[in-house]
Amino acid sequence: MKKKGIVLAIMFLLILCSSTFVLASSARNTNKIENKVEQSDTMSQLVEMKDKEKKTLEDYQEAYGSETYGLTAYMLNRIQIYSIPFCFIGVAISAIYQYVLGIRKLDTRDKGFAIMISIITIFIIAQVLPLIFAIVVKGWRG
Repeated sequence: MKKKGIVLAIMFLLILCSSTFVLASSARNTNKIENKVEQSDTMSQLVEMKDKEKKTLEDYQEAYGSETYGLTAYMLNRIQIYSIPFCFIGVAISAIYQYVLGIRKLDTRDKGFAIMISIITIFIIAQVLPLIFAIVVKGWRG
């Protein structure tokens, strides 16, 4: 107990000694101008991203010939892109359940295996569904 208190006190002193003090300057107007410039740059980037996404959505609507089909294809494309990192995170978590926590408990190992199978199944569906949609809509609809 004493060792923990000593270690915490030393860490607190190190953090306190390594911190720096920031004094306010008299150039308040330049800070305001810089903040306004940063905000306008950020706003312009957001507007550009919004316009780019609208253009992409319009391209999908033109390619599929319908507003509904274009929106569906656009959404499926987004799901396909964002499913990749979620799959990696899910597989990592399920592997921890299966191989690390499941060493001592069989039910935890089975839970990790079931989660891994579920995540991989969802990943495969998310990757293949846009292709199936394109084949069905463009192939059979003409």
